[in-house]
Amino acid sequence: MLGVKSTSKDRWRQVLDEADRIPDKHLCTLEAGISTKQTEAMRNRRLTLVIPTELHATYTSAQRAEMLNIEIFIELIRKNQVTHD
Repeated sequence: MLGVKSTSKDRWRQVLDEADRIPDKHLCTLEAGISTKQTEAMRNRRLTLVIPTELHATYTSAQRAEMLNIEIFIELIRKNQVTHD
């Protein structure tokens, strides 16, 4: 599941509601520097951020370790497609 929101604010919770039966979710956003508290809450709910590489520098190293860039997300999806075919 990939939700796309230009900003996350509290909208990331919409992704959780929209895909409540899917355990692992992803959120692609263009929002820079989301707070550590918020990204921790996302991680605890099994929501992984997918952020363009250009914005990674606006996050802490701990946050970056938990997020994906768009290219890596696409690779992940391709690998999952191959294993499920």
